[in-house]
Amino acid sequence: MNSESLEQVFARAKSENRAALIAYMPAGFPTLKESKDLIRALIAGGVDIVEVGFAYSDPVMDGLIIQEAAEIALRNQTGAKEVLEVVSSVSVPTLVMSYWNPIERYGVKQFTADLASAGGVGVITPDLTIEESNEWIEETERNDLSRVYVVAPSTDDSRLVKVAARCSGFVYAASLMGVTGARNSLSEAATELVGRLRKVTNLPIAVGLGVSTAEQAASVAKFADGVIVGSAFIKLVLEAADITQACKSVTLLAQQLSAGVRQGQVV
Repeated sequence: MNSESLEQVFARAKSENRAALIAYMPAGFPTLKESKDLIRALIAGGVDIVEVGFAYSDPVMDGLIIQEAAEIALRNQTGAKEVLEVVSSVSVPTLVMSYWNPIERYGVKQFTADLASAGGVGVITPDLTIEESNEWIEETERNDLSRVYVVAPSTDDSRLVKVAARCSGFVYAASLMGVTGARNSLSEAATELVGRLRKVTNLPIAVGLGVSTAEQAASVAKFADGVIVGSAFIKLVLEAADITQACKSVTLLAQQLSAGVRQGQVV
């Protein structure tokens, strides 16, 4: 169980003139126990906030690396019970990242109550629209859980206002880092999106950009309150010979990224 709130983590990071480092790791990947080991290794490397992935059979918004991890978790029969077990083992503020279908299947009231009991602080719902969120808003508020919706550079200004108003905890700004030649323009799109969000919300803004190096983390930290990293960690796990090597690798990358986000923010 963690003792800090999301608000406290972002406030502490801001007081240290840095962005918060947020890591994604699916529950049940490569196994249930090893997913807990990996999250401990991430935290040892300096991760401030953890997103526990709830694997789903049709992850339409995920890249190939995260899809592969989700398939492994599903083969391990990872469901809501296992996701909540992983959440309860984490020592920093922890959200669940989940498509809507698994939550709906489990039961909205039951899921929010059980997540709160497990010590979770919120949920990121990439495919849930605000128009379909009435029950979700009611139950997350009842259980004091943050609701994190995802916006993208393609989200227009009027929509940003509406989505940001229904977020709590932070806003997830999604984009793509891209390959070397395309990175600058895509990074500009993310910078612009964060700038547009700043005009409509006082909530922290965390950016998921395909960050995989300290240099990229430092670049994103110049304009965002949080830097989200997922695929880069999962890739290391998939490439590792065993869980011991995987844990060492993710700790090392987390240390590098943690140093990156400490290179100072502009806003």
